[in-house]
Amino acid sequence: MADAKVIPFDDDRSRGGTQRPGRRRSGGRRGAAPEAAPAPVSALPGQQAVSQGPEGGRGPQKAADDLAAPDASRDAEEARERPGGGWDRRVAGGLAFLRRRITGEYEVDEFGYDKELTDQVLMSLIRPFYEKYFRVEVKGVENIPAEGGALVVANHSGTLPLDGLMMQVAVHDHHPAGRHLRLLAADLVFMLPVVNELARKAGHTLACAEDAQALLERGEVVGVMPEGFKGIGKPFSERYKLQRFGRGGFVSTALRAGTPIVPCSIVGAEEIYPMIGNSKTLARLLGFPYFPITPTFPWLGPAGLVPLPTKWTIQFGEPIPTDGYPPEAAEDPMLMFNLTDQVREQIQHTLYKLLVQRRSVFF
Repeated sequence: MADAKVIPFDDDRSRGGTQRPGRRRSGGRRGAAPEAAPAPVSALPGQQAVSQGPEGGRGPQKAADDLAAPDASRDAEEARERPGGGWDRRVAGGLAFLRRRITGEYEVDEFGYDKELTDQVLMSLIRPFYEKYFRVEVKGVENIPAEGGALVVANHSGTLPLDGLMMQVAVHDHHPAGRHLRLLAADLVFMLPVVNELARKAGHTLACAEDAQALLERGEVVGVMPEGFKGIGKPFSERYKLQRFGRGGFVSTALRAGTPIVPCSIVGAEEIYPMIGNSKTLARLLGFPYFPITPTFPWLGPAGLVPLPTKWTIQFGEPIPTDGYPPEAAEDPMLMFNLTDQVREQIQHTLYKLLVQRRSVFF
């Protein structure tokens, strides 16, 4: 593999007609066909008509039952949604999902984000690691605005970027408004086969100011980890010590879009692959920014890639507003330095606080 080039997040460059690896030029509805509106069901005398629902079979008797006993109807609906129930509906939903995938009747935006595939498949694959393996505890997720754009800035660690995926599940599953996190990734992610396509489908895009601003202006929640490879590839002896946050490019982007900055602190990822060494020769040969040596890798072969089952905590801090600054503030280097330092200090302080509160690495 050729040497991977890392494009800094604050590198402000134009497209120049060249398509970047993390973004698609075309998108939108793929062969979508409008679905027929549900047919109304005639009402019984003295009763209100009830529309035909997606599950079918909501006839006049069903309408009468719903009107006569709304509480019982609500309980029945909740029972069908409980795990282990309504297998016929789950099978029907799965078959409908497969039909849409085969016929191309699903939506993909210009960045390649496939919301349906992410919600129904990718999140389901990651969620067992989130809930059962790392047992992630989430705090302050309500600090992410219920609507409009927001930039989530987090620390980065763990040798492999599992922390970004866990943060994405935390927002997806726990935010009261059901927000989705769009992560910014280095170009190395989009150079790897399979990983490239999955990252696009999950909503990730290239970590550059132009793409980040486009997403923020569309009202998306964007996640960035300014430490980059310096954070994820740092030795175990420097765990939970934040590395340099670059030149403040993420602050400039937030100022231009007028969106709040939400600091995020992640505890637990540092210990999943304790990096005790770095083979720079192998890293150069493979085109990687580093080649980690841990207590289990490469000594145990593929088994050494299994992460340690640490206990995680993800805390989203109070948002830092940016909409009160004038448009020219994005060009003020002193302001960007101060805001960058404020975000970094808030994340570092929260990390220390969480470390003092946790009982152990694994429990």
